[in-house]
Amino acid sequence: MRFPKLLPSKIRWRQFWLAWHLYLGLTLGLVFVLAGLTGSLLVFYVELDEFINPQLQISATQSQQASQSYEAIFQALRARHPERGGAWRLEIPRHKQAMLMARYYKPAETEHLHFAPLIAWVNPYTAEVVSSRFWGEYLMTWLYDLHYSLLLDTTGKTVMCIIGGILLIPLLTGIYLWWPKTGKFKTALSFKRHASTARFIYDLHKTNGVYSFALLLILVISGVLLELPDFFNPVINKLSPLYKMPSYHSDLSANAARISLDQAAQIALKRYPESQLRWLETPKDSQAAYRIMLYQQGEPSMRFPKTTVWVDQYSGKVLANRDPSLQSTGDTFITWLHPLHSGEIAGLTGRWLVFFSGFVPCVLYVTGVMRWLQKRKAKFG
Repeated sequence: MRFPKLLPSKIRWRQFWLAWHLYLGLTLGLVFVLAGLTGSLLVFYVELDEFINPQLQISATQSQQASQSYEAIFQALRARHPERGGAWRLEIPRHKQAMLMARYYKPAETEHLHFAPLIAWVNPYTAEVVSSRFWGEYLMTWLYDLHYSLLLDTTGKTVMCIIGGILLIPLLTGIYLWWPKTGKFKTALSFKRHASTARFIYDLHKTNGVYSFALLLILVISGVLLELPDFFNPVINKLSPLYKMPSYHSDLSANAARISLDQAAQIALKRYPESQLRWLETPKDSQAAYRIMLYQQGEPSMRFPKTTVWVDQYSGKVLANRDPSLQSTGDTFITWLHPLHSGEIAGLTGRWLVFFSGFVPCVLYVTGVMRWLQKRKAKFG
């Protein structure tokens, strides 16, 4: 089939989008490169932090011992940090040689920041608090803040959200400019044999962009939505009502002693016997309740599941529960964003896929700059 030649108006339209693709790529592309490279490292940021800090590693021999109770670990945290009387959130170790990670979300030292909890690592076999560090003050969390907010806290989140939205333009125009007008997709998706250096660079740029387009589009859109939930969630809520996190209170009238953290965990597990324990949140004061987070098969994120049970800290009564299998479409959409962005939704394979995709913006930027310089040299001599 013969295709008509492009009309002059179509040529002008193509040149218009080519200019946008070029100049947005040359400028904001640097932020894309930064986000990509830091994002690659953050896919495995917990594992890398353990590798960088040998004190956070547990020997195979010690991992054969019986674990301490969660209550004993909680008391060890309180003894190490007696001034922190609010809620602690304990993350169950990912495997037998991993430390238990505990977070104290609003320490006085960093309460002026949007997110900078105190992170404590506890040996689950000895209940020893091995390390206590503030988020952002050690390498992997510093990289996280660089990726998420350019180290500018809430202002940086807004900036990254805007830049991410604008970066959709060079992504989409790249596909538009690549799209073969003759329908020869096989040629358009491959390298030209025995080509010049200039053609090789062009082919490297286009193939990296085309083959990674879908994944990069998902990562950019999910990243934009994750940056400013206070802005986007109300919009989603209008389309599909979102879950409103309640505040449950324990009954003080019985004048009873607090049940242990382990008892609260077992009560929650009885509500969902096929689930796995992932997080334990202690009451922030004498009136608050335990908040136990569990993972059910089919949830997109094992590390940050949404199955939740609130337990009265005195009577052990289940005050409420949240089952994500019953949630709205809007909640399901939001629940998928983070595991999509990190690749966790597809397990280890997905995480590695996101890891390698983080290098694509760098390849696109370098080959794009080289291609631009080649054209300038050809034009101006």
